[in-house]
Amino acid sequence: MAEHSPGCTCFIIPPKMLRQLAEETPDTAERHCLLDQAEMSAHLRGQRSVAPIALGLVATATGEKRRTVYDGQNKSALPGKLVRAEDSKPSTDTAVNQAYDGAGATYDFYREVLKRNSIDNKGMRLDSTVHYQNRFNNAFWNGQQMVYGDGDGKLFLGFTSAIDVIAHELTHGVTQYSVPGGLVYQDQSGALNESISDVFGSVVKQWTLKQSVEQADWLIGPGIMAPAVGKALRSMADPGNKELTWSGDDQPKHMKGYVENGDVHTNSGIPNHAFYAAAIALKGNAWDKAGPIWYKALSLLTSNATFADMAKATAQAAVLLYGADSAEEHAVQAAWKVVGVT
Repeated sequence: MAEHSPGCTCFIIPPKMLRQLAEETPDTAERHCLLDQAEMSAHLRGQRSVAPIALGLVATATGEKRRTVYDGQNKSALPGKLVRAEDSKPSTDTAVNQAYDGAGATYDFYREVLKRNSIDNKGMRLDSTVHYQNRFNNAFWNGQQMVYGDGDGKLFLGFTSAIDVIAHELTHGVTQYSVPGGLVYQDQSGALNESISDVFGSVVKQWTLKQSVEQADWLIGPGIMAPAVGKALRSMADPGNKELTWSGDDQPKHMKGYVENGDVHTNSGIPNHAFYAAAIALKGNAWDKAGPIWYKALSLLTSNATFADMAKATAQAAVLLYGADSAEEHAVQAAWKVVGVT
């Protein structure tokens, strides 16, 4: 088991997306609001959590699910007012129930499919805060808990309705506890950090909907933004395809398009597409083989892992799970060639 390292604050909406949307809006007040949120996101992202809050790290019996949801009451203080705990009745607040259910679905996936006992593999309580700040256009994992804004209702429509967004953010916690030292949130290790969250965000969604790799949409965050903004944040099947996502999608899907010193949300398109290629080649359900291979690879990485390191780790994981010279190993190796990493 990897030693715990403090996690970075990881947002689903990149600051640069907020800045681009600010540039495109004619509304001065809205522009200032978006720019302020972009600056805040960039500031928080640079901070590392120093010590987990005690309420967030209560160990429980293996297999015991413990969720708590707080109402931020449109303020910045965390966690806020406790409004729902494990086994309590559903709230009249839709966002509370969605955060509760999404955390549960993610917990169930890791427990049932990957035999992991919550985020830290030790029964960590899953804490979530909804209604963070006022009209806040983001959701994030801060190294300790989930935090959701409501969106401004014009560009973003809220973040608790998307199971892949919830699983994406909670997976930042899994990575934080699985990779010794955590994955440094910059350059290729940072892009891998984002990609791993996209991978399991998508796989959890597919598992919840019981979709095969052919049936899945492979989109991240459909439904969280207004149609005028776009359809989704990213596509794993075709990174950079603006018709599938939004007008500012600059993700490459091959190393030929790799952006030097690029944003972690940009270059993550390359390992994202590698996972997609492996899952398609392995057929069936992404959680049967491709997902477990990527999960096992986490413990084989170091904190500054590159894409080439991830290619090696996933191939090694395929050998450990399915044997040397197996069809699974070959599918993984071929996937990294598809994106030009090997």
